[in-house]
Amino acid sequence: MTVPRVSVLLASVFALGAAPQTDTMPPLSQYMMSPQAEIALARSAAPAEISKHATIVVLGEHGYTVAVKGQNGFTCIVERGWTQPFGAPDFWDVKVRSPICYNGPAARTVLAYTYKRTDLALAGSSKSQIHERIVAAIAAKSLPLPKPSSMAYMLSKSQYINNGVKGWYPHVMVFTPMDDSANSGVSWGADRKFSPVLFDSQDKMPEPWSCFFIPVGHWSDGTAAPVYPAS
Repeated sequence: MTVPRVSVLLASVFALGAAPQTDTMPPLSQYMMSPQAEIALARSAAPAEISKHATIVVLGEHGYTVAVKGQNGFTCIVERGWTQPFGAPDFWDVKVRSPICYNGPAARTVLAYTYKRTDLALAGSSKSQIHERIVAAIAAKSLPLPKPSSMAYMLSKSQYINNGVKGWYPHVMVFTPMDDSANSGVSWGADRKFSPVLFDSQDKMPEPWSCFFIPVGHWSDGTAAPVYPAS
């Protein structure tokens, strides 16, 4: 019997020193960055040879807008706390900054869920309302399914994923349409002894995909990173 290492790690992180959860978003101003700083942080999600040609979006008063138009199909973004699982105690935490760079297929599909959550949050929706409306949008098929080749880079030294893991490990994410075999990680050999592939089996995420993490040994600038422990 194998243990989904990522979900166990994140579950323990959320439990450590968890503050009482709130269903209310703090003022938007607390999430804001200067455009220049946000562009630089977004670019740090992927190697420069990718991110310097990518589209960069930044958070503004009315949601994410394009700050730099790219040419390679990638889109880099700094996601905030409301893209986490709905059970995360730091769902609204203003410190969360998750730089991520989606390839073209993921930018056209997976990223739509970030935009939707953000629009709902900025419109004043509570956490429970965001969850309900995402579920309803999926049921109505008004949000796309991920393309099979969807992936993203999370290689930033400056990532702040949540109050527990903060930087965690640099990693590549792969998104696949959810099915029974992928949902258990079997088709990828995930979470097997010495397998470099980790299956994200978090609950309270209504998005219709299976997500796999592949930790790597360096940050986006090429410097060495802590090695994810083999097990």
